Amino acid sequence: MLLKKTLFAAATAVLATLAAGVVHAAPEKPECIAPAKPGGGFDLTCKLVQSALQNGYLEAPMRVTYMPGGIGAVAYNTVIANRPAEAGTVVAFSGGSFLNLAIGKFGKYTEDDVKWVAAVGADYGAIIVRADSPFQSLKDLIEATRANPGKVVYGAGGSVGSQDWMKSALVAREAGVDPKSMRYVAFEGGGEAMTALMGGHVQVYSGDASEVAAHLKGGRVRVLAVLAPERLPGELAAIPTAIEQGYKVDWTIARGYYVGPKVADADYAWWVATFDKMLASPEFDKLRAERGLFPFARTGAAATEYVKQEVQRFRKLAVELGLTAQ
Repeated sequence: MLLKKTLFAAATAVLATLAAGVVHAAPEKPECIAPAKPGGGFDLTCKLVQSALQNGYLEAPMRVTYMPGGIGAVAYNTVIANRPAEAGTVVAFSGGSFLNLAIGKFGKYTEDDVKWVAAVGADYGAIIVRADSPFQSLKDLIEATRANPGKVVYGAGGSVGSQDWMKSALVAREAGVDPKSMRYVAFEGGGEAMTALMGGHVQVYSGDASEVAAHLKGGRVRVLAVLAPERLPGELAAIPTAIEQGYKVDWTIARGYYVGPKVADADYAWWVATFDKMLASPEFDKLRAERGLFPFARTGAAATEYVKQEVQRFRKLAVELGLTAQ
């Protein structure tokens, strides 16, 4: 009798644990959606988790799919409306996702309509030109823009009001130039913008530091400034910040993942626990560094709180720059 009671109690405890979502199996069909065309930051973010999960976290390989449109809006709306309960599907986000949420570019949905899993790394804004550009410093670029705002052609992934536009807009504002007077060409993502820069179709690309590492090695581009609080380590250590050059601008870009709003608590808990393990491993540190990202970790409730705070901050900034009404 005592043995039966003991076994019954153990079985009950296991069922309770499963019901609470503490223990759960890995997804059978893992997928990461990059909300843009191949190339650029969303692709990089998906490839990072794809590589990391191969280190004993998943039995099935994760596939990366691309869902361009609206700089993340199509993916956000699709996951919420059509694929809200897919346990194995994570979607890449960046700081630009928070900005788009803040200014209403994701339509009727808000930051409360998905489940935020983890932020796993930080990137920083960068002001990039071709290696043969006449602009040797951020000051050169600002002075040329001030002299003739319509002559210098900026390009980036997203329309006026997007994350990449905001980077150059904040620098221009610090220099006394009306951001809306700049000549700006919008592209679907960072990959297209970099291609346009290489082809001479735009003169400046306000992109991300992580995207330029490979191009720097090939001597094809020059980074006029990184928009970080202080100089970055490693390959970008020689590049001055905008702050060093007299412009009080930094743009930190958190990168991470969310899942649909109806994903079961147990499945969400599996993702959070898995990211906690990965983020604590030296193997993940190496993979993150290889992609030009810097340590930054938030998971579960902490990730959710961070996202909501950032969206509120961007809402205030959007008002200051005249992108939205008070």
